[in-house]
Amino acid sequence: MDSAAWGEQVAKHSRVFKPAGLGPFPVALILHGCGGKTPFLEDYARTAVAAGWAAVVVDSLKPRGMTLTDAKLTVCTGLRLRGGKRAADIFAMLAWLEGQAWADASQVFLAGWSHGGWTIMDAYALGERAPLITGLADAAPDRLRRAVKGSMLVYPFAGYPALTTRHGWTGAAAPVWSVVAGKDQVVGWKAPKLALDRLTRDGLTVDQLFLADATHAFDDNKANDPRSRYRPDLFEQVRTYFTGALQACG
Repeated sequence: MDSAAWGEQVAKHSRVFKPAGLGPFPVALILHGCGGKTPFLEDYARTAVAAGWAAVVVDSLKPRGMTLTDAKLTVCTGLRLRGGKRAADIFAMLAWLEGQAWADASQVFLAGWSHGGWTIMDAYALGERAPLITGLADAAPDRLRRAVKGSMLVYPFAGYPALTTRHGWTGAAAPVWSVVAGKDQVVGWKAPKLALDRLTRDGLTVDQLFLADATHAFDDNKANDPRSRYRPDLFEQVRTYFTGALQACG
């Protein structure tokens, strides 16, 4: 399958948010964590719209026939749909945007939470292996370099088998904004920081927002993991941070 065909499948299950008017608008692609789409990501999508961007909350489960229970049992445990494989959705949505009159497909921002952050990082780290790992014959680093103007990684999974710390990112990449949670008991803070520090050493522009008192999913008021504690104040801080990143790339 090629990227455009898979993009049509993913787009059917994803939700688009747009500013008023015809566009074309720059577009933020929002990638959920391992448990699937949750309502708080739509708040981030609305934040993007307020900044003048369209946003797509990408569903990586339904196009694959996966339920939320499947995700909890297999994706969150690393048995299925690891970051490199799920990176297919990024290449696919970039291709899909090229056919949307309301979208400026040359001005894209990637934002990922937890497993979604891993997905973004692996999309870059795959390099020329992208077609093999994603299963998309035309997945290529050039598409990322042409379209993506920045990315935001929120408490991203970066331990093994994620690729960034070991391999870095292939070629030139757009600026990175990141949020690391100091009390994260799910992905920790050390592994994400190691990956982000690797990117900095490699010459990328990387901004790190370290929230010492934040847990994993601190911005999700419906998180049911006992290790997570909702912090509306930090949620608002990250929404402001997201707005600043979009404005810097606009």
